[in-house]
Amino acid sequence: MILVTGGYGFIGSALVKALVASGQKVRVLDDCFRGKSSRLADVEHQFISGDICKRDTVIEASRDCDEIIHLAFINGTENFYSMPGAVLDVGVKGICNVLDASFVNGIPNLLLASSSEVYQTPPEVPTTEKVPLVIPDPYNARYSYAAGKIISEMMCIHKMDEFEKMIIVRPHNIYGPDMGNEHVIPQMAERIKVDGELVFLGQEPLETMNKNGARVFWGVTQTRSFCYISDAVAGLMIAREKGIHGQIYNIGNEDEIPILDLARKIASIAGKPIKVRSMDGPAIVGEGGTLRRCPDISKITELGYRQTVSLDRGLHETLEWYWR
Repeated sequence: MILVTGGYGFIGSALVKALVASGQKVRVLDDCFRGKSSRLADVEHQFISGDICKRDTVIEASRDCDEIIHLAFINGTENFYSMPGAVLDVGVKGICNVLDASFVNGIPNLLLASSSEVYQTPPEVPTTEKVPLVIPDPYNARYSYAAGKIISEMMCIHKMDEFEKMIIVRPHNIYGPDMGNEHVIPQMAERIKVDGELVFLGQEPLETMNKNGARVFWGVTQTRSFCYISDAVAGLMIAREKGIHGQIYNIGNEDEIPILDLARKIASIAGKPIKVRSMDGPAIVGEGGTLRRCPDISKITELGYRQTVSLDRGLHETLEWYWR
């Protein structure tokens, strides 16, 4: 039996589907703060409703399991700024409870889903798993998520001798249908749906809209490397099956794209215009945001990982879901 924490989340639910399809028995622990049971409505699995921050809940949920895949975290850039304390609570208490549950129940295998956020502004792009992990400003709420992930990695690394196999993965900008509304692709999709256009304030920044109707800004020169959900799950499955004990693996692809070009692709798919107008106030691009993000995926590629879904195809499928 495999326990997947956060298994009703975007990545978690897709991974559960793959695990079940491969013949595994899966138990999901989720409090449905962001996760949705509808994602696994047609998938055979066990479900425990519970809070990852409660030690007894995690111990009970992992009883009779021989593997834990830990994804439960509060994701979404908006949440990093608006509820950093809760983000850190879930991150730090969550990993403490997962480790305690593993030791209490004698669980030999652990896979931790970390994040590209641990790199912040990396010294090299594409970025390998060996670069330093830095929190540039502890007062910046933006780094609450990264701090929780770094702490989780450190705790797993320095307790890995308790496991037969402990693997860490760092997913990079995973996207796809039903990914939530707190990310740049659905925000652009929503803005086009609401206003029929994407608006640039001069050349910088790009103005989008979040689920509450608030203005959100992305620097158009920022770059990201987007990885479609099915490719990400394939990478997770390969890391889980073939990864080496104690190792860290980037999950993603190396096709780096400026946010401006991403916006042009989305606008082209929608058949809508991109407009430029004068700046009418201070832009909040999100202090602490990373200018470039692109992983070096050599390690996971050596295990057999290959990208199969192009950005154009992935965007069509994702936007089709959001515009339905």
